[in-house]
Amino acid sequence: MVIGVCTFDLYLAGIHSLKAKRGVLKRLKARIISKFNVSVAEVGAQDSWQRSRLAVAVVSNEQRFANQVLSKVSELVVSNGEVALIDQEMTFF
Repeated sequence: MVIGVCTFDLYLAGIHSLKAKRGVLKRLKARIISKFNVSVAEVGAQDSWQRSRLAVAVVSNEQRFANQVLSKVSELVVSNGEVALIDQEMTFF
């Protein structure tokens, strides 16, 4: 069993309240979950209006499959026009 975790440090331009930030993240998380059937949570920068840290986790029998899923999630995050990717880190257990 392999657990893959990818964390994304995001910048949300034009956001001026935590309510607006939650709306953007809610849409992004819903897209990721519905498309890839993974777990997503905001794990950092929760009090900052324009910064966020999301973690995405997938469980698989093979590391290759987990890597493919997380890479596709990364592509979706990068292509999202509401957030800018600052940094990402992928780890396997």
